[in-house]
Amino acid sequence: MKTLSTKELNALRSISTPTVSNAIEFFNVRPKNEGFMSGEIKCIFPDMGVMVGYACTGVMIASWPDKEREEPLDFRMWEHILQIPAPRVAVIQDIDQPPCIGSLWGDVNANMHKALGCVGVVTNGGVRDLDEVHELGFQFFAAQVIPSHAYDHLVDVGSPVKVGGLVVSPGDLIHADKHGVLVIPREIASEVAEAARKVEESERKLTNLCKSPDFTVEKLKDELKRLWGMGL
Repeated sequence: MKTLSTKELNALRSISTPTVSNAIEFFNVRPKNEGFMSGEIKCIFPDMGVMVGYACTGVMIASWPDKEREEPLDFRMWEHILQIPAPRVAVIQDIDQPPCIGSLWGDVNANMHKALGCVGVVTNGGVRDLDEVHELGFQFFAAQVIPSHAYDHLVDVGSPVKVGGLVVSPGDLIHADKHGVLVIPREIASEVAEAARKVEESERKLTNLCKSPDFTVEKLKDELKRLWGMGL
């Protein structure tokens, strides 16, 4: 799997997720209403800024004990994580109905996954131990904050998962911040940062016009037509 350089990853970290979303539209590689998670998945630590990393996937449940295996699937999850390039993001689907019966993610699991090169987790499940995890610098994107782990355990590792309405496969490039979570298509990943810069420049012209004493509706129409011509 082709991965981005440190410089390219750092460039993506300097851009907000909405701007990345706009830049992806520029390439016309997917419909504009696809590729991002629903508002169900919330950023728990918005002050941490942008999270970028390659997805490591798993499926969890917490409504009943895991009595079928001699050893937990966590061991396989750790092996799976180390097969994915760093930086890594755990993407975990909670299949309880309804989800968030128990939290797989707290202080202990965050420390273990940070040691394995993960920068955060994205889950439609619950999270806890917010003070300790925030101090650790490990990011949480989740549906709920809850107090108990209940019978939390993994039931699958390394398969495509569906979180916030978005199917995520192992190795997908995650970009997320306080606005939400999206996947950057692999075929354009190395070009997105530069496209985002161009998008920002174009939008800045529009906003500067709106603030200008020379503003007119005709100039606004012309500027919008120019943006539409770029596919934005």
